[in-house]
Amino acid sequence: MSSPTERTLPNSADTRPTSDSVPGTIGGNGETVTDTGVGIEDGLARLWAPYRSAYIAENGASGGAGASGAGSKSDDPFEDLPEKSDEEALIVARGAEVFCILNLYPYNPGHMMVLPYRKVASYEDLTDSETAEMADFTKKAIRVLRRVSRPEALNVGMNLGKASGGSVPGHLHQHIVPRWQGDTSFMTVLTGSKIMVQLLGETRQLLAQAWKEI
Repeated sequence: MSSPTERTLPNSADTRPTSDSVPGTIGGNGETVTDTGVGIEDGLARLWAPYRSAYIAENGASGGAGASGAGSKSDDPFEDLPEKSDEEALIVARGAEVFCILNLYPYNPGHMMVLPYRKVASYEDLTDSETAEMADFTKKAIRVLRRVSRPEALNVGMNLGKASGGSVPGHLHQHIVPRWQGDTSFMTVLTGSKIMVQLLGETRQLLAQAWKEI
């Protein structure tokens, strides 16, 4: 088995079933888990299958080369996150003016968001220092994903304003999404479901550790 610093996030395109799977449990042992954090519900039902992550970790991941905020007091689910622990808020890294979090409703394992602490709706309203640190955090998030997850591609960008599809238009945030060939499978297209092979807490821990080492 590889060392902790070499562990990879599982490729979400790998959706082979496991005979001992039990929906809503870890490894089929009946243990239930509730993740907290922030994200925007997108209509997909995520089928958490962490028992497959253990199989992948032991046998080698086959990666490529290289919002509703629980307990939020306002319509901004990001507002209260900095006051919480990294584990509770799914925070990967904190900076002076921006921070990086995992999306509670990830498109793929390792889907991160970089955003300022300050509530800002328009990119042009960021200060020079916020803009610089946001760019630096985005670059570092990409490096972390390439090291830990080894995606075949990445989607990076923002939805500014409601008409763009942004669900939290009052607080801008940049998405960094790892992508693999086949990560939109028949489950997503036909049933509106997406299989997630790793719990968010474990994903956050792997990414946070890699962030410190890069």
